[in-house]
Amino acid sequence: MIGTVYKSTGSWYWVKSDTEHLHKCRIKGKFRIKGIKSTNPIAVGDEVDFELETIGDEEVGIITKIHERKNYIVRKSVNLSKQTHIIASNIDQVFLLVTINNPPTLTTFIDRFLATAEAYSIEVILVFNKIDTYAIEERAEILYLKDIYEPIGYKCIEVSSIEKTNVDEVKDLMKGKVSMFSGHSGVGKTTLINAIEPGLDLKTKEISEQHKQGQHTTTFAEMFDLSFGAKIIDTPGIKGFGVVDMDKEELGDYFPEFFALKEHCKFNNCIHVNEPQCAVKEALDEEEVSWSRYKSYLQILEGEEEHYRTDTWENE
Repeated sequence: MIGTVYKSTGSWYWVKSDTEHLHKCRIKGKFRIKGIKSTNPIAVGDEVDFELETIGDEEVGIITKIHERKNYIVRKSVNLSKQTHIIASNIDQVFLLVTINNPPTLTTFIDRFLATAEAYSIEVILVFNKIDTYAIEERAEILYLKDIYEPIGYKCIEVSSIEKTNVDEVKDLMKGKVSMFSGHSGVGKTTLINAIEPGLDLKTKEISEQHKQGQHTTTFAEMFDLSFGAKIIDTPGIKGFGVVDMDKEELGDYFPEFFALKEHCKFNNCIHVNEPQCAVKEALDEEEVSWSRYKSYLQILEGEEEHYRTDTWENE
């Protein structure tokens, strides 16, 4: 039988078959996926082969094969620096939720996420959430960020789940696609999903006043079928995003505005740091390239890990 993984808890996987039935499955032996040292061999979104066995009174599925992935979002594992954690696979697009405060989303986090998505050819839409809660200064911050990301090709949407502002626009973009929702804990992923599909009635938690950050409500990635012909993958909140295995010579290719300038650099292998006649650095001096983006680029290049080790994906 062939099915799609809808939920993973690390040891058990819920797989939906062609007949729309969910089967509780485990893996047969150890999976080794070529080129990936992952803490989770199977991810939500994977297409798998499985067989059904009866163990006592229970029917259990045994996953025997993972089909080749179209793409996946991956980051460094919290506990094991040499290993990665695949967040989800076979995704058409990601909605990255960004908040100005409660909790703040830094550009370094946004840029790391975008670079990883670019590396795996996954479209990202930036959702500036909770716009009903912002004062004038915070609205100005959103406009500033949109001025950075829209000109380089990223769609930006301002959303309020409470007031239903632009919720329908998000919904329209999701039709007929597999969408992943991601962002820090507390940015309002679950509230927005409930606004898009009230029937799901997913649990939400309040922001922790002490630390001004979200409490985990989603502990595992999980896929849901929506009533309007869309699939959504809800993911646990992430604090940091450790970038995985990007060659220094390739990193600039995952920053679209740098990639567009690359052919004008004097050297083919220019990494836009100390080389003479570098088109990216010239554009930076002319303020045609964002300094915050360049700073993020240098941090990734130099291997600064943006404190991703302090992250807590529950049950990872």
